[in-house]
Parts: sequence; C-alpha cells; structure tokens
Amino acid sequence: MELNRRTVIAGAAAAGMAATTLGAGTAQAASGSSSSAVTASEGGKPVKELFGRLADGTKVYRWSLANGGTRLKVLSYGGIIQSLEIPDRHGRYANVSLGYDNLAAYVAGTTFFGSTIGRYGNRIAKGQFTLDGKKYQLNVNDGVNSLHGGAKGFNTKVWDIEPFTSGSNVGLHLHYTSVDGEMGYPGTLKTKVTFTLTRHGDWRIDYEATTDKPTIVNLTNHTYYNLAGEGTGSIYDHELWLAAGRFTPTDKGLIPTGELAKVAGTPFDFARPKPIGRDIRTGHPQLVTAKGYDHNFVLDKGVTAKPEHMATLRDPESGRTLKIFTDQPGVQFYSGNFLDGTLVGPSGHTYRQGDGLCLETQHFPDSPNHANFPSTVLRPGHTYRTTTVHKFSA
Repeated sequence: MELNRRTVIAGAAAAGMAATTLGAGTAQAASGSSSSAVTASEGGKPVKELFGRLADGTKVYRWSLANGGTRLKVLSYGGIIQSLEIPDRHGRYANVSLGYDNLAAYVAGTTFFGSTIGRYGNRIAKGQFTLDGKKYQLNVNDGVNSLHGGAKGFNTKVWDIEPFTSGSNVGLHLHYTSVDGEMGYPGTLKTKVTFTLTRHGDWRIDYEATTDKPTIVNLTNHTYYNLAGEGTGSIYDHELWLAAGRFTPTDKGLIPTGELAKVAGTPFDFARPKPIGRDIRTGHPQLVTAKGYDHNFVLDKGVTAKPEHMATLRDPESGRTLKIFTDQPGVQFYSGNFLDGTLVGPSGHTYRQGDGLCLETQHFPDSPNHANFPSTVLRPGHTYRTTTVHKFSA
C-alpha cells in the first residue's frame, strides 16, 4: 500500500515528505542515476557498486546477489529491493519487482517500492497508542494517521550492510539503529534484517530487533510484484491463493474497525486460486473505499513457530509462480490502487493502477489500539524475530 496521492499533494509539506532526511540529513534527493550494472556470479560473493549520492554527499550502494537462479539487487538506502529477476517457463529472465533506475526517484517517491518498512508497517490511527498507561503521539504522514513508521521511516534511512556467504547460501545483513523518540516511538531500537538467497533460489528475510524501553514493532517488506515483468501491464490476470478465512475491514481512512470479518461469499475469498481482477470491480463497499484491495488478511494459521505456506501468486502466461511462507499472523494484500501513470520504471514504461501488487507479511494494522489483535509490543530483554520466505518456480 502507498500513501493516498491526494493526501501526499495536500499534506507533503506538513508531513515532511518533500524533505526526506537521512540521519545527519539531506533536504533533497541527489541527482544522477546508477552506474553501469554489475552482475554477481551465481552463488558467489555479493557485489557492491555505487548507486548514487544524496544531496549531503552520502553514498548509496547497490548490492547484487545471485543464487539458485534468482537475482537480487538491494540498495543501502531504505533496504530497498531495486530488482528481483527470476526466469519464466522457458528460462527467460525478467525483473518482477516495480521500482526506479535512479536514487532521486526513490528519495522523492511515496510508493515505498521495495522498501524495508519500520518501525511499524501499515497504519496506526491518528498516530496514537497507549503503552503501560502512557500515551504516545507518532508522526502522521497519511492524513491524520501514521503510515509505515512516519514520514522518515526505515524506508528513508541508509542502512549499514555486510555481505556474507554461508555454505551454499549468499546474502546481506542490514543494520539500522532507531534512536529513542524517532518519529515518536519510544526506546532505542536496534534492527537487523537479513536477506538470503539459498541454493534453491529462495529469497528469505529474517528480521530481528531489540529495545531498551517498551515499544511496538511491526517490520515488513514492501516489494511490488508483477510476475510477467515490471512495466508489462496489470496484474489482474495473476492468480492468487491466500490461506485466510477472515480479513480486517477498514474505515474511510483505511484503519481497521476491529472486526474480523469472514471472507466467504465476498470478493475477499481467495481460498481457491482466482484471478485478482475477477471481483475487484464488483462494487463491494470495502473495495470502493480502498479503490481495490488494500486489506489485512487474517491467516488461518495465526502466529507460528516457523514459516508456513500462506500465499501463492501465479502468472499463467509466463508460468512464474511465487509461494510465500511466514510465521506472521497476517498479510496485507495491496493491488496497486494508487499507481496513476505518473511513475516510470527502469523499463521506461509508466505504472498505472493495478500494474503491481504487494503481499506484506505482518502483524495487523493499528494493533496497539485493538485488544483483540495479536500484540506488537516488544520489551527490554526480549528479541523481536520473524521470518518470511519467497519460493520461485515456473
């Protein structure tokens, strides 16, 4: 899900979106684009190259990984997945993630393309929550609500990255420390995100975090998928299966009402694989409000000790298939509703409504304000850990 474009235009200055800062800070995006592409060898050590510079001179790097037939490019800015290449049934590669070919577009953007999201993925009503009797006010950047950690969330930070090889796996350790009070969140949060490509071509994400004060945490990844290839058109013909018998309806601000509604008999029923576009224009009030799917699905399995299969996405034409496994209780299915044709991807094609989709594994939106939702509280002495695995085939 992205910021509603009307909100961005009306409230960018107040929310600070036009002046994204990074640590010591930059007020504007740097000009310039990536250097010539560097290719990582299959199963070899990750390759590092300069992608661009921020206005204050901070260098942003792109890391390239390849293993098991999957190719991944990651930016130190925002922990962004800049490119994800997988083969179709004929062995032909395509980048199946939406994004940009230059740093300035990422810094100026509001779509969260490929970003590592924190401290709190999704929305918190009015940017407010109460923990241990104390009320906290977060930065608001989506109308009156806080979205994806605020205007200067983890997607705007330059992460420290360490490459690694482990047996037949290759990957990256990403580190960022969020200081006490950043975007209104209590506690200094030390965060580690690990991207791993296995010898089978699986892309695994492991999240870890610790805090020195009670706080809330909900980390996720915001990659937009189009398994036909970015810039090739809509994802409405993609077939989706979700192991979710319920979802969380929202109000007009896309904040959960607290209800856990059954999907049976509604357009939200993906218990059997179906094309995403089949029911998207049925006029269901929830689809009208969100201009499509932008909802948290309550996974039947709940919170689990290890990742379990909960989603399958398939493009019938190319044969490319993505299976997602997670230990989280929910997934936000966002059908690219606010892509409006003003953004241009690395292929040179514009992105319009429905040209990509997100499947963001998570705890539920606005959980701190709903006692019936799984808790997102993290306390000192405990470690936040969660894992999501993406398996590709054709």
